[in-house]
Amino acid sequence: MVSKKMGKALNDQMNYEFYSAYVYLAMSADCESKGLKGFANWFYVQYQEETAHAMKFYNYILDQGIDVELDKMDKPKKSFKDLLEMYNETLSHEKEVTKRIYNLVDLALDERDHGTNAFLQWFVTEQVEEEASVNEILDQLKLVESSGNGIFMLDKELGQRTLPADAAAE
Repeated sequence: MVSKKMGKALNDQMNYEFYSAYVYLAMSADCESKGLKGFANWFYVQYQEETAHAMKFYNYILDQGIDVELDKMDKPKKSFKDLLEMYNETLSHEKEVTKRIYNLVDLALDERDHGTNAFLQWFVTEQVEEEASVNEILDQLKLVESSGNGIFMLDKELGQRTLPADAAAE
Protein backbone atom coordinates (compact mmCIF):
# COMPACT_ATOMS: atom_id res chain seq x y z
CA MET A 1 0.00 0.00 0.00
CA VAL A 2 1.27 3.44 -0.94
CA SER A 3 1.28 6.05 1.82
CA LYS A 4 -0.27 9.49 1.45
CA LYS A 5 3.22 11.00 1.55
CA MET A 6 4.38 8.73 -1.27
CA GLY A 7 1.19 9.41 -3.23
CA LYS A 8 1.83 13.15 -3.03
CA ALA A 9 5.47 12.68 -4.04
CA LEU A 10 4.45 10.55 -7.05
CA ASN A 11 1.90 13.17 -8.10
CA ASP A 12 4.55 15.88 -7.77
CA GLN A 13 6.90 13.90 -10.01
CA MET A 14 4.17 13.23 -12.56
CA ASN A 15 3.55 16.97 -12.76
CA TYR A 16 7.29 17.66 -13.06
CA GLU A 17 7.50 15.19 -15.94
CA PHE A 18 4.67 17.07 -17.69
CA TYR A 19 6.58 20.31 -17.04
CA SER A 20 9.72 18.71 -18.53
CA ALA A 21 7.74 17.90 -21.66
CA TYR A 22 6.61 21.53 -21.81
CA VAL A 23 10.24 22.74 -21.49
CA TYR A 24 11.38 20.52 -24.36
CA LEU A 25 8.46 21.52 -26.56
CA ALA A 26 9.48 25.17 -26.07
CA MET A 27 13.07 24.28 -26.99
CA SER A 28 11.85 22.43 -30.07
CA ALA A 29 9.87 25.49 -31.15
CA ASP A 30 12.90 27.74 -30.66
CA CYS A 31 15.05 25.45 -32.82
CA GLU A 32 12.33 25.24 -35.45
CA SER A 33 12.09 29.03 -35.61
CA LYS A 34 15.85 29.20 -36.22
CA GLY A 35 15.76 26.69 -39.08
CA LEU A 36 17.38 23.93 -37.02
CA LYS A 37 14.92 21.18 -37.87
CA GLY A 38 17.14 18.33 -36.68
CA PHE A 39 17.66 19.90 -33.27
CA ALA A 40 13.93 20.70 -33.20
CA ASN A 41 13.26 17.02 -33.87
CA TRP A 42 15.59 15.95 -31.02
CA PHE A 43 13.74 18.20 -28.58
CA TYR A 44 10.34 17.12 -29.93
CA VAL A 45 11.24 13.47 -29.32
CA GLN A 46 12.41 14.53 -25.85
CA TYR A 47 8.99 16.15 -25.36
CA GLN A 48 7.33 12.86 -26.36
CA GLU A 49 9.54 10.88 -23.97
CA GLU A 50 8.79 13.17 -21.05
CA THR A 51 5.07 12.96 -21.78
CA ALA A 52 5.37 9.17 -21.80
CA HIS A 53 7.27 9.32 -18.48
CA ALA A 54 4.50 11.45 -16.97
CA MET A 55 1.94 8.93 -18.18
CA LYS A 56 3.88 6.07 -16.58
CA PHE A 57 3.53 7.92 -13.28
CA TYR A 58 -0.13 8.69 -14.06
CA ASN A 59 -0.92 5.02 -14.67
CA TYR A 60 1.03 3.84 -11.63
CA ILE A 61 -0.74 6.38 -9.41
CA LEU A 62 -4.13 5.19 -10.67
CA ASP A 63 -3.13 1.52 -10.34
CA GLN A 64 -2.28 2.19 -6.68
CA GLY A 65 -5.71 3.70 -6.02
CA ILE A 66 -4.32 7.20 -5.51
CA ASP A 67 -6.08 10.29 -6.83
CA VAL A 68 -4.25 11.95 -9.74
CA GLU A 69 -3.67 15.62 -8.98
CA LEU A 70 -2.72 17.78 -11.94
CA ASP A 71 -1.07 21.09 -11.05
CA LYS A 72 -0.52 24.28 -13.00
CA MET A 73 2.82 24.64 -14.77
CA ASP A 74 5.27 27.48 -14.98
CA LYS A 75 5.83 28.99 -18.38
CA PRO A 76 9.09 27.65 -19.83
CA LYS A 77 11.83 29.83 -21.28
CA LYS A 78 11.07 30.31 -24.97
CA SER A 79 14.32 31.43 -26.58
CA PHE A 80 18.00 30.75 -26.14
CA LYS A 81 21.19 32.51 -27.18
CA ASP A 82 22.59 29.42 -28.87
CA LEU A 83 22.55 25.63 -28.86
CA LEU A 84 25.25 25.39 -26.22
CA GLU A 85 23.10 27.38 -23.78
CA MET A 86 20.09 25.24 -24.67
CA TYR A 87 21.87 21.93 -24.06
CA ASN A 88 23.56 23.20 -20.89
CA GLU A 89 20.08 24.03 -19.58
CA THR A 90 18.87 20.62 -20.75
CA LEU A 91 21.64 18.92 -18.77
CA SER A 92 20.84 21.00 -15.71
CA HIS A 93 17.16 20.10 -16.06
CA GLU A 94 17.93 16.39 -16.42
CA LYS A 95 20.15 16.51 -13.33
CA GLU A 96 17.19 17.98 -11.41
CA VAL A 97 14.98 15.15 -12.67
CA THR A 98 17.61 12.63 -11.56
CA LYS A 99 17.77 14.22 -8.10
CA ARG A 100 13.99 14.07 -7.82
CA ILE A 101 13.88 10.39 -8.89
CA TYR A 102 16.59 9.53 -6.36
CA ASN A 103 14.60 11.32 -3.65
CA LEU A 104 11.55 9.23 -4.57
CA VAL A 105 13.62 6.04 -4.37
CA ASP A 106 14.92 7.12 -0.95
CA LEU A 107 11.36 7.73 0.23
CA ALA A 108 10.19 4.35 -1.11
CA LEU A 109 13.07 2.64 0.71
CA ASP A 110 12.39 4.56 3.93
CA GLU A 111 8.75 3.51 3.78
CA ARG A 112 9.59 -0.05 2.76
CA ASP A 113 7.38 0.46 -0.30
CA HIS A 114 8.95 -2.24 -2.44
CA GLY A 115 6.41 -1.97 -5.26
CA THR A 116 7.08 1.73 -5.77
CA ASN A 117 10.82 1.14 -5.46
CA ALA A 118 10.62 -1.50 -8.22
CA PHE A 119 8.54 0.88 -10.38
CA LEU A 120 11.11 3.66 -9.93
CA GLN A 121 14.10 1.57 -10.99
CA TRP A 122 13.16 2.02 -14.65
CA PHE A 123 13.45 5.79 -14.13
CA VAL A 124 16.83 5.46 -12.38
CA THR A 125 18.22 3.67 -15.44
CA GLU A 126 16.49 6.11 -17.80
CA GLN A 127 18.09 9.11 -16.11
CA VAL A 128 21.58 7.67 -16.52
CA GLU A 129 20.85 7.37 -20.25
CA GLU A 130 19.29 10.86 -20.45
CA GLU A 131 22.29 12.59 -18.89
CA ALA A 132 24.75 10.60 -21.02
CA SER A 133 22.88 11.51 -24.21
CA VAL A 134 22.86 15.23 -23.40
CA ASN A 135 26.53 15.15 -22.37
CA GLU A 136 27.41 13.56 -25.70
CA ILE A 137 25.63 16.30 -27.63
CA LEU A 138 27.29 18.96 -25.46
CA ASP A 139 30.70 17.44 -26.21
CA GLN A 140 29.95 17.52 -29.94
CA LEU A 141 28.70 21.12 -29.77
CA LYS A 142 31.90 22.15 -27.99
CA LEU A 143 33.97 20.42 -30.68
CA VAL A 144 32.28 22.19 -33.56
CA GLU A 145 31.89 25.47 -31.63
CA SER A 146 29.85 27.71 -33.92
CA SER A 147 31.08 26.15 -37.16
CA GLY A 148 28.24 26.21 -39.67
CA ASN A 149 29.37 22.92 -41.19
CA GLY A 150 29.56 21.21 -37.81
CA ILE A 151 26.16 22.50 -36.72
CA PHE A 152 24.72 21.43 -40.09
CA MET A 153 26.09 17.88 -39.61
CA LEU A 154 24.78 17.63 -36.04
CA ASP A 155 21.40 18.99 -37.16
CA LYS A 156 21.16 16.26 -39.81
CA GLU A 157 22.20 13.57 -37.31
CA LEU A 158 19.75 14.68 -34.60
CA GLY A 159 16.99 14.83 -37.19
CA GLN A 160 17.15 11.02 -37.35
CA ARG A 161 16.14 10.54 -33.72
CA THR A 162 12.89 8.67 -33.12
CA LEU A 163 10.89 7.80 -30.01
CA PRO A 164 12.20 4.52 -28.53
CA ALA A 165 9.59 1.76 -28.27
CA ASP A 166 10.14 1.41 -24.51
CA ALA A 167 9.32 5.09 -23.95
CA ALA A 168 5.59 4.53 -24.50
CA ALA A 169 3.36 4.76 -21.46
CA GLU A 170 2.33 1.45 -19.98
